[in-house]
Amino acid sequence: MTTQVNDVPDRGRFEITVDGRAAGFAAYRRENDVVTFTHTEVDDAYEGQGLGSQLVGEALDIVRSAGSPVRVECPFVRSYVERHPEYQDLLAR
Repeated sequence: MTTQVNDVPDRGRFEITVDGRAAGFAAYRRENDVVTFTHTEVDDAYEGQGLGSQLVGEALDIVRSAGSPVRVECPFVRSYVERHPEYQDLLAR
């Protein structure tokens, strides 16, 4: 199983694919330099495989590399950040 996470700015989301097939997304909006995660969804066919966590972790890494702060409205992303304190510094104050 080969997975890939890509930022798709024209759709306002990070997308994860499995073997080239769409498997889920983490929607966001950009306001000034801040990235606000609004919703995360993984296709039922891939549920329970850790793809949501992989998607969010890689999306946060991409945002970090761009130097942007993060706001979290999505409960899944909020839970992920709470469980992974290494991302706490990304949160916009």
